[in-house]
Amino acid sequence: MIKIGDKVKFLNDVGGGVVTGFAGKNKVYVENYDGFEIPCLISQLVFIDSPGMNKAEKTESRPTQPVKNVETEFRETPDTLVKGKDAAQFYFCFVPADSGNPLAGDVTMFLVNDSNFTLMFRFVYIKPTGINTVKTGVLQPNSKVMLSSFGQSLLSNLPEFGFQLIYYLSNENDWQTPIVKRFKVNPLKFYKETSFQLSQFFGQNAMTLQISQNMQAAALDKLTEEDFQKVVQEKMDKPVEEKPARLRTPEVVEVDLHINELIDNPAGLSNGEIVAIQKARVELEMKAAIQSRIKKIVFIHGVGQGVLKQEVLKLLKTKYGKYYTQDASFREYGYGATMVILRK
Repeated sequence: MIKIGDKVKFLNDVGGGVVTGFAGKNKVYVENYDGFEIPCLISQLVFIDSPGMNKAEKTESRPTQPVKNVETEFRETPDTLVKGKDAAQFYFCFVPADSGNPLAGDVTMFLVNDSNFTLMFRFVYIKPTGINTVKTGVLQPNSKVMLSSFGQSLLSNLPEFGFQLIYYLSNENDWQTPIVKRFKVNPLKFYKETSFQLSQFFGQNAMTLQISQNMQAAALDKLTEEDFQKVVQEKMDKPVEEKPARLRTPEVVEVDLHINELIDNPAGLSNGEIVAIQKARVELEMKAAIQSRIKKIVFIHGVGQGVLKQEVLKLLKTKYGKYYTQDASFREYGYGATMVILRK
């Protein structure tokens, strides 16, 4: 039975360390060779020796079986370059211990490098108290590495996950732009079978999130703020596409911010462009309502994951902080609308 002070190696990762404590019935804390203490499943550790064992006792040497390394499972050799893998394809994966029932056991997180780039990475937990580095390292082309794991008890309090990536080829004409990516994973995803699909990287069901930048998003990031606002304004200025507010009286103006209610053809717009159009409409309606001496204005943003509501509240607080803001009538709008009181 494993004890505090036992020396172990990681079954699914390079290196090992010393057991420093217990994190549950099936999990212990291991201080690795770099001095970092990380939680590990006991089933994913290979026992080396214990300080309580009799060192003088001689045992018959036996041929040891090669340790199964997760990094070498992805490709025959981790540093093999594969034809056609010249795009930066990096993935953040959640692999359940029981692929048939993701909540039956722990979920292990992996970083996958599905490219011919050598990848330097930093994986962190982003919490209100600060940013905690969980793992750093270098990942060879077409390979993967285990990052950490968690149990069902932690699902309701998952941190935000973050990556900082630098990737390069041994011989290239120009260097690549580093990637910084944050993931806020909704715990409800772990309760849905559709979130886990058969993965080519693991040969079992896994939840796979792409880290590498989308080409369209990368191109959008290169635009200056002025250029971006110009693009948004052009979309807003098209009289054929723009739709009026749903309700407008001297007492109240009701504005539906769902993109299909703002423009006729939102096809092809990125999430960033959609939110920018919605925020621009909030500003436009606020200015008009203030000038017209409207008493109240209601913005219908829906529930969803709350992204649009937070963006609307942030804008109202920043630019229109002197006006009182509250949730609109639950009977009329549920949780999906915000009211601004402009005057009594």
